[in-house]
Amino acid sequence: MNTISFAGLGIEEPLLSRLAEFGIFEPSPVQAESIPAALSGRDILAQSQTGTGKTLAYLLPLLQQMNPVERALQGVILAPTQELAMQIFREAEKYGEPLGIGVQALIGGASIKRQLERLRQHPQLVVGTPGRIREVLALRKLKLHTVRTVVVDEVDQMFQLGGTADVEHILRGTLRERQLMFLSATINMEIRNLAAQEMKDPAEIGIEPEQRTAKSLEHIYFITEERDKIDMLRRIIRHYDPTRTIVFINHTDNIAEIEAKMNYVGLQAGALYGDADKTVRAATLRRFREGKIRVLVASDIAARGLDIEELDLVINLDPPPDTEHYVHRVGRTARMGRKGLAVSIISAKEHFIIRKFSRELGIKISAREMYAGKVIEPDSASSGRGSAKEAGRASEGGRAAARKSSAKQVAPRQGSSKRGAENKADISATSSGANDAAKRFGSGVVKGNSRTSKKNERDQDRKNKGAPRWLKDKQNKG
Repeated sequence: MNTISFAGLGIEEPLLSRLAEFGIFEPSPVQAESIPAALSGRDILAQSQTGTGKTLAYLLPLLQQMNPVERALQGVILAPTQELAMQIFREAEKYGEPLGIGVQALIGGASIKRQLERLRQHPQLVVGTPGRIREVLALRKLKLHTVRTVVVDEVDQMFQLGGTADVEHILRGTLRERQLMFLSATINMEIRNLAAQEMKDPAEIGIEPEQRTAKSLEHIYFITEERDKIDMLRRIIRHYDPTRTIVFINHTDNIAEIEAKMNYVGLQAGALYGDADKTVRAATLRRFREGKIRVLVASDIAARGLDIEELDLVINLDPPPDTEHYVHRVGRTARMGRKGLAVSIISAKEHFIIRKFSRELGIKISAREMYAGKVIEPDSASSGRGSAKEAGRASEGGRAAARKSSAKQVAPRQGSSKRGAENKADISATSSGANDAAKRFGSGVVKGNSRTSKKNERDQDRKNKGAPRWLKDKQNKG
């Protein structure tokens, strides 16, 4: 069986040497299908699971066909988010440098003045977000009439974020005979309609379109009370102990609370969400890549295209809104054939969502429980708890028998104590009767003993110390 190589696909030096420097020798399936079609100049509509190498599938032929001597813009790559655009920009710089290709990033949230200054160097390739590129076009600082290739990465999210008008506006400014490439893990009818409108006889590439998540990815879920989700999150991370973890949430209202609680328990955490400042987002992502942040609490802005090395665990603290969001979230791990784990933490009322994802994606999402610090299957958990209950009942039975035996031994002492109390009561009654008789028949007996009389008076005074003043006065008069 002959192994396909990049050279066999038509990739030339010095790109081959550059690929070898980074340990890349064999193309992935989507690269093997896309590169020859792209080098031949055909439009491409490619669908492949996230993490299968789509970036190099379009980037290598795009760079190879550029003319470094021509100081004019020849290619544009559009990405839906700043983070993905910056990732593509770094890859384009890395592989474009040995070819002498200049690359410029045009990304919203950054200084537009600095970006305009760099455009004076006449880059051959621009990578950016549609909104910022259209903003620069409005300033007439960028011309598209020399562009021969346009790539739209994660095209489905581009439509979801409302970038359709910007994309169409950019396409209208390019050459009529330009090459167009759409790539994504999911392709819907809206994308197909735009492709039919803008493309000419596109090469449709579908690498196992029915297999929308990586085969090397394991899917599990835990059921817990809503109020216990963060504690379950902590226990899961402690148990698996990954180098890096991305925790996805639906709403950013409580993202600061989750980040703070993770930091409180000693799990270095950071937050990544769309409303944050661009420089803060870039710094957080950089620290996460460098390993200074262990847990990244993120909205779905981090679910598209980001390639993080040594990311073995993805956790859905909130269930994804739909199947497509689930595909892109869990696609941050198990990339390029590596193994990964996707965990969903749900409440009992959210269980139907997991069943829906399993049914629509054709994947197995297994139930797990945390018991005695270990992750086990529910049946094992039940037997473990049953054994514990039986041991508890046996222990309780032993304690009950001990109490019964002890009660028998104590009973005689309790009876003798009762008889002793009765004897004391009889003596007290006899003494009281003698005193009453002395008061009635022989007060002189008491008077005759002055020492006893004084003692009785002192006792009475001591008893009256806490009495109210009116009672003391009444007693003195008496």
